Amino acid sequence: MIARHIFDSDHDVFRDAVRKFLMDEAYEQHAEWEKEGQIDRNFWYKAGEQGMLCPGVSEEYGGVGADFRYNMVIAEEVSRLGLTGIGFSLHNDVTTPYLTNVANEAQKEKFLPRCVSGDCIVAIAMTEPGTGSDLQGIKTSAVDKGDHYLLNGSKTFITCGQQADIVLVVCRTNPDPSAGAKAFSILIVEDGMPGFERGRNLDKLGQKAQDTSELFFNDVKVPKENLLGEEGMGFIYLMRELPQERLSIAVSAMASCEAVIEQTVNYVKERKAFGKSIAEFQNTQFTLAQLQAEVTSMRVFIDRCAELLLEKELTTVDASKAKLLATELQGKVTDQCVQLHGGYGYMWEYPVTRAYADARIQRIYGGTSEVMKLIIGRDLLSD
Repeated sequence: MIARHIFDSDHDVFRDAVRKFLMDEAYEQHAEWEKEGQIDRNFWYKAGEQGMLCPGVSEEYGGVGADFRYNMVIAEEVSRLGLTGIGFSLHNDVTTPYLTNVANEAQKEKFLPRCVSGDCIVAIAMTEPGTGSDLQGIKTSAVDKGDHYLLNGSKTFITCGQQADIVLVVCRTNPDPSAGAKAFSILIVEDGMPGFERGRNLDKLGQKAQDTSELFFNDVKVPKENLLGEEGMGFIYLMRELPQERLSIAVSAMASCEAVIEQTVNYVKERKAFGKSIAEFQNTQFTLAQLQAEVTSMRVFIDRCAELLLEKELTTVDASKAKLLATELQGKVTDQCVQLHGGYGYMWEYPVTRAYADARIQRIYGGTSEVMKLIIGRDLLSD
């Protein structure tokens, strides 16, 4: 594998600490969390104590003001160990940045220190039963009632929906169809607000330790001070934050690919068939060689996209390319490595099997592969 130059020695030290923490506090427990359908809440507190939550939050609000590379380290180690049910990437890379980049001072002081400590888990509610990736089809509405909004609607597939202490709800604040993207705002809904109800914890194909929920809002009175940013700017805020979200997904995809290939190499060296190890067959060598070459080249591209993000130059189009290519490659790698495991690749006790199940959603959430192609294609063919 080509040497990576995006990290320095401080990141390497942090990576060792992250890996040790995950091995000590999560690796053995993860199977039980999968059965329960959610992570032990105490694990969040322990992660906060170890500086694994929201490293990018400034010291003013309890964080350390670290750059995105520290987020990458956490995401990579979680994926390498197959602990994808841990919702750190959502918390660190997707939801909390809305508070960091958009929230007013009072909101930052109220929520960010708790996000860093693990006392406040943040979810974002975009998807609705009838919308999927079509965010402009959102029907959840918030009516201005003077000192508060009256929120009504439902959301589905909301990661950390069961445990979330606050939910960033994307809703329609302007019913006028001609308002377009300016019809949407983001409201901060807090646990315990009357009318805010959580539905069932959804039973998924993979990432089973990560709670994913239906959420319902029935005449929820959301005070005006819980409006995130400006009214009518919700869609704009989403577009600003999506490149980092999509890059984060790509980062996790690459770490998973590398781990699965390593596991498969070890397996084929030990597994015997027709009097010799599977590793001795030319098909095995060619398959792994092709996958390794593609993962190596993709790693270079993803690291370059991370550098662009650090330089505040990562575009929506390039982030879409990263997510599209990395997650499609992840699907290919896990599928072919399952094949090389034979029947054992279909057994849940094997890491490659769980990696296969966990990988499938990567091409769907954060914007489907088809949506990524639309974004890239429109840019390519625009005048």
